[in-house]
Amino acid sequence: MNGVAIIIIAIVVLLCAYLIYGRWLTKKWGIDPKAKTPAYTEYDGVDYVPAEKSVVFGHQFASIAGSGPINGPIQAAVFGWVPVLLWCLLGGVFFGAVQDFSAMYASVKNKGHSIGVIIEQYIGKVGKKLFLAFCWLFCILVVAAFADIVAGTFNGFNTDGSQITSNASVATTSILFIVAAVGLGFFLRVSKLPAWGNTIVAILVLIACIALGLALPVYQSTGFWHIFVFIYIFIASVVPVWALLQPRDYLNSYLLIVMIIAAVVGILAFNPDVNLAAFTSFEVDGQYLFPTLFVTIACGAISGFHSLVASGTASKQIKNERDMLPVSFGAMLMEVMLAVISLVCVAYIAKGATIPEGNPPQIFASAIATFLTKLGIPESFSTTLILLAVSAFGLTSLDSVARIGRLSFQEFFINTDKSDEEQSIFTKIFANKYVATALTLVLAFILAKRGYADIWPLFGSANQLLGALSLIACAVFLKHTKRQGWMLWVPMVCMLLITFSALGLKIASLVGSLMTAFDFGNALQLVFAVLLLALGVVVAIMGIKKLFVPVKETENAELETAEEAK
Repeated sequence: MNGVAIIIIAIVVLLCAYLIYGRWLTKKWGIDPKAKTPAYTEYDGVDYVPAEKSVVFGHQFASIAGSGPINGPIQAAVFGWVPVLLWCLLGGVFFGAVQDFSAMYASVKNKGHSIGVIIEQYIGKVGKKLFLAFCWLFCILVVAAFADIVAGTFNGFNTDGSQITSNASVATTSILFIVAAVGLGFFLRVSKLPAWGNTIVAILVLIACIALGLALPVYQSTGFWHIFVFIYIFIASVVPVWALLQPRDYLNSYLLIVMIIAAVVGILAFNPDVNLAAFTSFEVDGQYLFPTLFVTIACGAISGFHSLVASGTASKQIKNERDMLPVSFGAMLMEVMLAVISLVCVAYIAKGATIPEGNPPQIFASAIATFLTKLGIPESFSTTLILLAVSAFGLTSLDSVARIGRLSFQEFFINTDKSDEEQSIFTKIFANKYVATALTLVLAFILAKRGYADIWPLFGSANQLLGALSLIACAVFLKHTKRQGWMLWVPMVCMLLITFSALGLKIASLVGSLMTAFDFGNALQLVFAVLLLALGVVVAIMGIKKLFVPVKETENAELETAEEAK
């Protein structure tokens, strides 16, 4: 087996999945291209803002991809390339893409509400409160892990004090992206150019930022970039989506898609050998293939975070219901492709069962840069651009997850039975977007200092459990609206078994470490793990009970009337 064969298999499987399975789901659930979407009916100019399909796709893809489909497969490669490839393709199609589409579909059909509000409507208020608490804790883990990864790609110094020019150039370009995105946001809002005109402007801005970044590298330490990243995501999570989130994701989507295309072309031209063993062992360094593989590869197979993006931000920007399939199902399949590319990279550099040294983004960038030399592109230039794209993935995910964490925290305290004026002083304080954002990011900053590698196992377990809970919520919604939801049951049950096992093992590991020596970071992780497991179990039980309770005829009539009103 070689890299080209793996890529061709992945392209064929993913293309068939979209054309056959994706379209079949739309027929089963129903799409109304004439219906007014929440972006119009709930328009507020901040979160509910209609956008072109390409813009929302860019937001969805850039947000969900993050560094996950690069980190996960490379870390999980210790078990061999065959189990990684199988989980990416099968999990990505029948678990991940279905979850992403069902979450966006349920949200658009419910005024663009998040999964938490959908749980309240179909499962109950207590279920919603518990789910929101789970989401908030989970978002803290995501911010901590991805912020550390991004800060690492910006770090301008080696351990010996020597400068890392590629990282410093990435840092400059990323800063310019942020500034350019604000300007582009205002431009897109007032310009009368057609879609192709906006695209040309965005590409020109992108090229200018890259050129300046390469010419003017900024050298700072990881500690400095930690602070910078957290200040940035605080701002990004409170400003209107049209001012930064939409244009930044729109801008980055071109860079990310070009990176994937370049990587595929590089692999096809270079035809790298697969030096990684097909299968190593069911147990590696004390980690067992089940459940470790399935929680390590989250993004790239199934990720609960995707449901938060699909229902928390992207669903509020959908202009037409027909856009839901390409934006959700299509973006997930694109992410699976990135995960497979990451697998080919590590499989080429590895030696048997030995994974190369370095963090996953460095391994990924090094391999792709080597492949592109076959096309005459200098390796140093390619490495810088690939690292830039990886950091762009991470920053766009941070944009979205910080906003989602803030919204989850706010929704937890707001009493939906009362008007804004009737809310208590306590509620008004904690529901304030600045307070909610600050509390979320302070805890994430503390955990980020632990390093992404230390957080990743807990993040992966919580992420997959969130996916299971989202599948339960969507299954309940489909049942109550007389739509078929059986295709969600197998992924739902599998993910519950995987994540409860993984969290149980993580808790046992943390307890063992703390009994040996107290460590504040481990203690905080243990608190998170116990809370996540407890909340997950309770919400899962409440949701599954609803799946077996017959829907009352009166409730059916009310839901049908509400559906017609939309």
